[in-house]
Amino acid sequence: MDPQQLLFFVNGRKVVEQHVDPEMMLLPYLRKNLRLTGTKYGCGGGGCGACTVMVSRYNPSTKTIRHHPVNACLTPICSLYGTAVTTVEGIGSTTTRLHPVQERIAKCHGTQCGFCTPGMVMSMYALLRNHPEPTLDQLTDALGGNLCRCTGYRPIIDACKTFCKASGCCQSRENGVCCLNQGVNGLAELPEGDETSPELFSEEEFLPLDPTQELIFPPELMVMAEKQPPRSREFCGDRVTWISPVTLKELLELKFKHSQAPIVMGNTSVGPAVKFKGVFHPIIISPDRIEELCVVSQDHDGLTLGAGLSLDQVKDILAAVVRKLPEEKTQTYRALLKHLRTLAGSQIRSMASLGGHIVSRHLDSDLNPILAVGNCTLHLLSTDGERQIPLSEQFLRKCPDADLKPQEVLVSVTIPCSRKWEFVSAFRQAQRHQNALAIINSGMRVLFREGGDIIKELSILYGGVGPTTICAKNSCQKLIGRPWNEEMLDTACRLLLNEVTLPGSAPGGKVEFKRTLIISFLFKFYLEVSQGLKRMDPRRYPSLADRYESALEDLHSKHYWRTLTHQNVDPKQLPQDPIGRPVMHLSGIKHATGEAIYCDDMPAIDRELFLTFVTSSRAHAKIVSMDLSEALSLPGVVDIITADHLQEANTFGTETFLATDEVHCVGHLVCAVIADSETHAKQAAKRVKVVYQDLEPLILTIEEAIQHKSFFDSERKLECGDVDEAFKMVDQILEGEIHIGGQEHFYMETQSMLVVPKGEDGEIDVYVSTQFPRYIQEVVASTLKLSVNKVMCHVRRVGGAFGGKVGKTSIMAAITAFASSKHGRAVRCILERGEDMLITGGRHPYLGKYKVGFMNDGRILALDMEHYCNAGSTLDESLWVIEMGLLKMDNAYKFPNLRCRGWACKTNLPSNTALRGFGFPQAGLVTEVCITEVAGKCGLSPEQVRTINMYKHIHNTHYKQEINAKTLTECWRECMAKSSYSMRKTAVGKFNAENSWKKRGLAMIPLKFPVGIGSVAMGQAAALVHIYLDGSALVTHGGIEMGQGVHTKMIQVVSRELKMPMSSIHLRGTSTETVPNTNPSGGSVVADLNGLAVKDACQTLLKRLEPIINKNPHGTWKDWAQTAFDQSISLSAVGYFRGYESDINWEKGEGHPFEYFVYGAACSEVEIDCLTGDHKTLRTDIVMDVGHSINPALDMGQIEGAFIQGMGLYTIEELSYSPQGVLYSRGSSQYKIPAICDIPTEMHISFLPPSEHSNTLYSSKGLGESGVFLGCSVFFAIRDAVNAAREERGICGPLSLNSPLTPEKIRMACEDKFTKMIPRNEPGSFVPWNIRV
Repeated sequence: MDPQQLLFFVNGRKVVEQHVDPEMMLLPYLRKNLRLTGTKYGCGGGGCGACTVMVSRYNPSTKTIRHHPVNACLTPICSLYGTAVTTVEGIGSTTTRLHPVQERIAKCHGTQCGFCTPGMVMSMYALLRNHPEPTLDQLTDALGGNLCRCTGYRPIIDACKTFCKASGCCQSRENGVCCLNQGVNGLAELPEGDETSPELFSEEEFLPLDPTQELIFPPELMVMAEKQPPRSREFCGDRVTWISPVTLKELLELKFKHSQAPIVMGNTSVGPAVKFKGVFHPIIISPDRIEELCVVSQDHDGLTLGAGLSLDQVKDILAAVVRKLPEEKTQTYRALLKHLRTLAGSQIRSMASLGGHIVSRHLDSDLNPILAVGNCTLHLLSTDGERQIPLSEQFLRKCPDADLKPQEVLVSVTIPCSRKWEFVSAFRQAQRHQNALAIINSGMRVLFREGGDIIKELSILYGGVGPTTICAKNSCQKLIGRPWNEEMLDTACRLLLNEVTLPGSAPGGKVEFKRTLIISFLFKFYLEVSQGLKRMDPRRYPSLADRYESALEDLHSKHYWRTLTHQNVDPKQLPQDPIGRPVMHLSGIKHATGEAIYCDDMPAIDRELFLTFVTSSRAHAKIVSMDLSEALSLPGVVDIITADHLQEANTFGTETFLATDEVHCVGHLVCAVIADSETHAKQAAKRVKVVYQDLEPLILTIEEAIQHKSFFDSERKLECGDVDEAFKMVDQILEGEIHIGGQEHFYMETQSMLVVPKGEDGEIDVYVSTQFPRYIQEVVASTLKLSVNKVMCHVRRVGGAFGGKVGKTSIMAAITAFASSKHGRAVRCILERGEDMLITGGRHPYLGKYKVGFMNDGRILALDMEHYCNAGSTLDESLWVIEMGLLKMDNAYKFPNLRCRGWACKTNLPSNTALRGFGFPQAGLVTEVCITEVAGKCGLSPEQVRTINMYKHIHNTHYKQEINAKTLTECWRECMAKSSYSMRKTAVGKFNAENSWKKRGLAMIPLKFPVGIGSVAMGQAAALVHIYLDGSALVTHGGIEMGQGVHTKMIQVVSRELKMPMSSIHLRGTSTETVPNTNPSGGSVVADLNGLAVKDACQTLLKRLEPIINKNPHGTWKDWAQTAFDQSISLSAVGYFRGYESDINWEKGEGHPFEYFVYGAACSEVEIDCLTGDHKTLRTDIVMDVGHSINPALDMGQIEGAFIQGMGLYTIEELSYSPQGVLYSRGSSQYKIPAICDIPTEMHISFLPPSEHSNTLYSSKGLGESGVFLGCSVFFAIRDAVNAAREERGICGPLSLNSPLTPEKIRMACEDKFTKMIPRNEPGSFVPWNIRV
C-alpha cells in the first residue's frame, strides 16, 4: 500500500484518502468531507464532548478490539489508519432503525436544544460497547466529559440508568441499607399521594439493547492487521509532515533525525497548544501500535507501564493491581487512581497517553506530583542506547542533566510498590470536581522508620503554584527524624510556606487561596497518615478525634436519584387531546440521531466564502494604522471589510458595527476577513497588523464607572411609602453591599450564520442562529440599503441562546450580508468558542448596595437600595436589564417603605446583554442577602425573616400593581413540608456539631417571578396554519425553537383545537417570509403569545369549516378539507394575538408591566469541605406553581435546566479579566459550567395542583427563566455552612460573601489556623493577575 495513503472506516464504510493534510482534524473531515454533520463543534478543545465519536482498534497480538470515545476536534485524521470510526449517524437513524440509546435519551426527555445530544449518545454508546450493563459509577464517569447547558442532566441520567443493572437504587447499600429506604437525607418516605403522579416516560416501551445488532469491526481491517506486514506511513501537507513509524527502531531513527519533532499519541497536549497558543511543528512523529510502548509488566518491586498506554488503560490496570495486592503495597497506585477518576473526561483519558502526560510537564499535571513522590523511573531509548532517569523535581523543571535528550524517547515508566510504614496521598482542588484543571494539586509521601512514627523519608510536590511542578525538598529534609505529631505539623506548615512561595501577581490569581491549600493539603495528609498508623498499630497510636474524621471523607460519592411530581390530566379529557401530557420534544429523536439540522449543518453552497473577524487587543485605544497588505496577499483571501467599506451603513440605532477611529473594548470588531475557506480566513486574520495608541481613562469595573460618573442615560428609580421617615421608627439599621459576577451564556452552538444572495432584485436569504429574526432582517436591510421585503431571515432551530443571540448576532449578520452582497457569493460565519466568549458579552456583573431598617422581631420597615450593572461599551439591553431588576427586586416580600435606584455603567468591556432571568437573578440576590443579614442581627433564621416579610394575600407591589400571593404561601408551606425542613435543620446542626472540617448548610428561598414584557406591542404574535387536501396541517409562528420545546407545544395546541392527531401536524421552522414582524423569543412568554396566535388561527379555520364538519361529523380531516376546497372555502388562516395589557410609567414609578407571576420555593442542602472550599449539593427540593402545565415533561425540563444554570451562576461560573480588560476565561478549559458531577445528589421537584384559570394559553405559565433564581438556594446553603464553620472557630462579625461562591471564596471564608498562617500581600503593593469587574 502507498505509504501516503490513509485508510480507515467510518460507520462501516471504507474511506481511502490519497492526499492527506496532517493539520486536518477528524471533526471538520466528518462534517465537511463526509457530510456527517451529527458530530458537533462545541469548544474545539476537548472540553465539552459535543464532538464525541467512537474509535475502534484491533490488536492482532491479543486478538482484541478496543472501543473508546474520542473528541473528534482533537483527533488528527492521520492517526486513524486502520481504525473504525463510528459516529452518531452510524448507530441508528429515523430511516433505518434507532439505537436504544438514541430512543431512550429522546423519550426520557433528555434533549432540549439537542446540540449536545449526539455527543452524549456516543459517550453512552461507547460505554455500552464495553459494558452492556454498566454500573452507575461507570455511567457518570462516561458522561463526565460531556456538557449540556439546557437540561440540568437529570433526564439524561434517567435515560442512561435504564441500561444499568439496578436502575432505581443508588447501588450503595452501606450497612445493608439502600439510600431509597433511608430517612432524613435519603428521604424516601414522601407524603402519600405523590405516588399517583405518572412517570414522564414508560420504560416498558423501550427497545431492548441487543449487542448482536451493533456494527461489526470491519473484517478487512482485521485481515490487514493480521496479514499485512506493518509499514511506516508518511503524510505530507502544505506545512506539516506526519510520520507514523511502526517499529521501535524506526521511531528511534526518526527521533534522531528530527529531534525537535514532538511525539504525538493522543494529541491532547500538542493539539491545544497548536490550536490555542499558535505553536507550530513542521514534523510530527506519531508511533502506531509499537508493542514496546504498550508494555505492562509487574514484579514484586513494582509495575512497569508503557508510555503509549492511554490514561484510561492505565486506570483499568491500576484498578486491577489494587484489587490484587495488599493495601500497603498499593499506596502510590491508589493515589494515582484517585486523580485519574477526575482527570478530564473519558474522551481525553481514552486519547491521552501516559508518556505524553509525563513529558508535557504541565504546571497543573495531576499525575506528575504523585509519580515524582512515588520515586518512579523513566526508561528512555535512543539510537545511542537505553538510559534510566528518575521522575524527579529536576526532570519536572526540565533541568538539562535530568531531562530527556532531544533524540530520546520515553518507552516506559516503572512505578514502585509502596512499602510497609510508607504512605502516599494525592490532593487536588479545581473550580469543578471533574473535567477541570486543578487550581493546585499535590503528591505527598512519607516513610517511617520500621515500627515507629519517626519520619525516615518525606517527599512533597505541588502543581499549580509555579511555572513547573514544585518540590518542597528543603522543608522535607528538615523534618526527617521528627515524630509524626501536631508539633511537627505546625513546623511543617511554616517551613512549606517559606519554601513554596507565590508572588501576589502570580499567573492564575487566587494567590491567598493557593497558599492556604498548600498547608490545608498537608493537614489532610497528616490526618490520613495518622489514621493509617492507627490501623497498623491500634494500641500505640491514638485515634483521630471523631470530629476530624470527616476531613478525609469524599464529598462526591453518592449516586443520583430523584422524584418528580407533576399534574395529572383531567380524567374527563379526551385521550387524543395532548394538552397536559408529557409529549416528547418534537425533534427529540432527530437530536439523538444527529439528523436535526442547525445553521452550520447546512450543505456548502457553490463558491461559498467564509468570514472571520479581527478583534481589538486593547480595551480603550485609538487606531493609529491598519495594514491589510500581507493578509490580502495570502492564498484564498478574497477581501477584507473595514468601516470604510460600510461607510454610513456602519451604524444601526446606537450600535456601530466595525471600529472606526477608536476601539472601546478588547473584542471590539475591527475588520472582517473573507476567504475561500475557514483555514485561509483564520490564517489571514492573524496577519492583519493594527497599531494602537492607548487612551485614558480605562474604565473596567463598576467602582471605576461610579468614580468617573460613567453611566448610560439617567438613573431609574422606584419608590413607595416614606423611606426617610420609616428609618426614624426602626429598632436597627444595617448597611451592606454584594457584588455578583457576570455569566457567560455558553450556548452549545456558537454564533452561526449563512447568507445567500438570490441573484435577482437584490434579494438575500439569511440563515442564522438567532432569537429575533425580524431584527436581523431590519439590520441587514438597512446595511444593504434594501427594503425589508428583499431580506428573508430563516431559523429552523437554535442550539441554545439564553438571551445571547440578538444584538451582537445582528451586527455580525449585517457584516456577513454586506460581504455576501458585495461579492455575489454565499458567505458563512461561524464563531469559535473563544471568539464567541470574547465578542458577545453575557450576564451583567452587578453591584447592589442596601440600607435596611428593621424591628427586632425581623420586620423590615425601610429599605433603600442602589443597583449598578456593568453594561460594557455600548448600551445593548442594559437599561432594560436595570429596569427589570428594579421592578422585580422585591422578590417575594412586601417592603412598606422602599426606594430603589439603578444605573447602567459604561465601561471598556464587551457589551453585556440579556441572559435568562434578565436582571432578576442579580437584583433578587441582593434582596436575599439583605434578608439574611437582617436575620443574623435579629438572632432569627433567614427562613423566619423571609416568612415574616413575605407577601401574604392581596397586596400592591412597589410599582402599584396588584398581586394575590395565596399561591406563594402555598409553595412555601409545601416546600417546607416536602423537604422536611425542620427535621433536616436539626440533622444539619447535629452533623455540624460532630464534624469539624466538613460542614452542612440548609437554605430555603421563595420565588415570585413576574412574567411580562412591559409593553403591549412587544407582546403581539402571529401564526399561520394551512390545512392540505390530504388532511394534514402545516403550522408556522413567530417563536424560535431554542430548546424550550415551543414548536412541540404549538403542535399540541393545533392538535387540541382541530382535534387532529399530532402525527398529521408539521412545523418547518420560523421565517420572516411566512410570519412577518415577529417579536424576540425570550422573557418566558414565547409559547404563551405564539400559542394564543396559533389557537386564534385554528379557531378561525374551525369557524369556517363548522358547517362542513356538522354535516359530516364522522368524517376525517381529509374528507372535510376536500369538501371545503370543492366549496371554495379557504383552508389557510392567519392567527393573531395583540399582546397583554402592559405598561410602566418611569416618571411616576407605577404601572401594570406584568401579566402574571410564577411562584415557587426551593430548599437546598450542601456539604462543604472547610479545608479546600469544595462543595456538594446533597439535595434540592423545588415546588413550583406552573398554572395548568401544557406539557409537564417540557416544563419540568425548563425548571431543572434553569435551576442548574442558576446554581452555576452563583457557585462555579467565574469570568476572569486582566487589569487591561482582557477576558482570560475564553473556553471550556477556563470557564466552568456545571457538569454531571455538580447536580444535586437528590432532586425532588413537584408542581402545585392547577391553580385558578387565567387568560393565558390554557391557563399555563411561562417557566423558562424563573428557575434560575432558585439556584441561589445553593448559595445560601453554602453561606449557612460557612457560618457554622466560623461560629465553631469563634469568629463573629459580618460575613461578606460575593457571588459566585467559588471554592476560593468558600475556603477563605472558613477562617482557621491555616488561613491565619499564610502571608498576605498589601493591596496596592503588586499588580494583580485579574480584577473584579
